[in-house]
Amino acid sequence: MTHRYDVEIVHLLVSPEHAYFGRPRDGAADVETHDAEHARVVADKGIVGDRFFGRAVHLDASVTLMAVEALEAVAAELGVAPFDPLAARRNVVLRGAHLTPLVGEEVVLESGGDAVRLRVGRFANPCAWMDRVLAPGAHPALRGGRGGVRCRPLTDGVLHRGPAVLVSPVELDPARAGEALRRPRLP
Repeated sequence: MTHRYDVEIVHLLVSPEHAYFGRPRDGAADVETHDAEHARVVADKGIVGDRFFGRAVHLDASVTLMAVEALEAVAAELGVAPFDPLAARRNVVLRGAHLTPLVGEEVVLESGGDAVRLRVGRFANPCAWMDRVLAPGAHPALRGGRGGVRCRPLTDGVLHRGPAVLVSPVELDPARAGEALRRPRLP
């Protein structure tokens, strides 16, 4: 049985270079990042033009998904202004997608008349950079699934910013979008 959920692709991040490497105290690299209207996905390679495209070490994790609600919840818990969703450096930022139950599943993301099949492999655990680029305490608060998921693209296609449909073999509760598996302890 499949389930269809109306979601929104809020952002599509395509970046040819890594911005966060080295020590956070040294600051992020000044790299060109695109919040694209659409992104071409190639099966078993990733998003064309992105830093993970075709890299053997990232083939099972070349496309990352994140629920914008996770960022909104963490900002509220930390008592800070809303975060720039692109700062988390996830490729596809969705609104209305409950992602944590999808680990190990195949899903389809339909948008703009196109469809891309993805194998959700594992959580995209955040790094210590989140405390620097978002807010102190964001790193632990984004753990437990809130940092999104890493996927392997199984089909070629194009993702389009705007209204989309998430097709899942798992029944999801969209009201739980961005929720952590467990409540992280905040500082």
